[in-house]
Amino acid sequence: MTTTTARPGAAPASRAPRTARSGTGAGSGARTNRGRGTDPARPVRLRPPLRRAWWPDAVGMFTWGTLLVVTALWVANSGLQDVLAGPAEALSSLGRLTGLWASNLLLLQVLGMARVPVIERAYGADRLAKWHRWVGFSSFHLLLVHIVTLVLAENLYNGTGVVRSAWSMALTYPGMLLAWAGTLMITMVVVLSMRAARRRLRYESWHLLHLYAYLGVGLALPHQLWTGSDLTAQPWAAAYWWGLYSAVLGCVLVYRVGAPLLLSARHRFEVVSVTPAGRGTVTVHITGRDLSRLRVEAGQYFTWRFLTGPGWTRGHPLSLSAAPTSAGLRVTIGVEGDDGERIASMRPGTRVLVEGPYGRMVSSARTRPRIAAFAAGTGWPP
Repeated sequence: MTTTTARPGAAPASRAPRTARSGTGAGSGARTNRGRGTDPARPVRLRPPLRRAWWPDAVGMFTWGTLLVVTALWVANSGLQDVLAGPAEALSSLGRLTGLWASNLLLLQVLGMARVPVIERAYGADRLAKWHRWVGFSSFHLLLVHIVTLVLAENLYNGTGVVRSAWSMALTYPGMLLAWAGTLMITMVVVLSMRAARRRLRYESWHLLHLYAYLGVGLALPHQLWTGSDLTAQPWAAAYWWGLYSAVLGCVLVYRVGAPLLLSARHRFEVVSVTPAGRGTVTVHITGRDLSRLRVEAGQYFTWRFLTGPGWTRGHPLSLSAAPTSAGLRVTIGVEGDDGERIASMRPGTRVLVEGPYGRMVSSARTRPRIAAFAAGTGWPP
């Protein structure tokens, strides 16, 4: 089966740049891997089936398991008893529970978009992006309930007024100023993630500001470990949270930073040629070292960064516009967008940083035999 470029099954949540328009040519479009001694006709080794039957169940069990664990921490620290002890104790207990849930969901939200292969191949980035948005707003609402209930409980304890109670908590509780700063950053990200706000921002600006959510989550950690009674009361509870935070941070560093850098260093991708492909589009042929070991299939996409000087940091999610071979890869790009002119003027030898491959619109993900997909035109942005 020859797969032409269709809309990948795994689409990032954000609006792709206007230049990220990929082509759908059926030809191989591969250039000879100059001086590398490879056979242009030899196909790149296909990756094994992207989905295992048990992966979605395992990921789902892990997600619900973490929520059960943090709820058990609350129950073990007299959470249910405090609900019945009085108004102040009930508000404080509810604040503790919503804080645990909010923190857990924030970590799961980051983990879901960390490009962990098992998670990505179990659901696809399109479903993960929708889940990411739903979990993000849910955790933010729980965070607001957490703050309000604890401030109201503090006011009932000391009777100094809501504003003064909030101010006293920020100044006297360890790590609370950091937590307030983290909350402001998370609030900014949530506001900018609303559709009305995102329509007024460039994709690159929104993506850069969105990264402040990582810092906001990190700033919330100290107050949780220093003042959270559900963590300080039991050493194993603190160990669990430290382990969860460390695991999520490790996944982000490995799969969002380390893996793309290693992939680009291993294969040393570079531009072979940039040729016109019709009105307003160009085709970019890319080669590299030892591409026969690159596990990619037709129908997938990469995020490309072309090292041409200013603007190279902007990633472009582009589908492959030809079946990959050991001779090279091909993408077709619209030149009318913000970055199109820069990319269209690239010279042969331009180095390329690559993330991926992503997407599950591939032959190995089929659940039925005898399926063919056809597409025409300049394609869809991933």
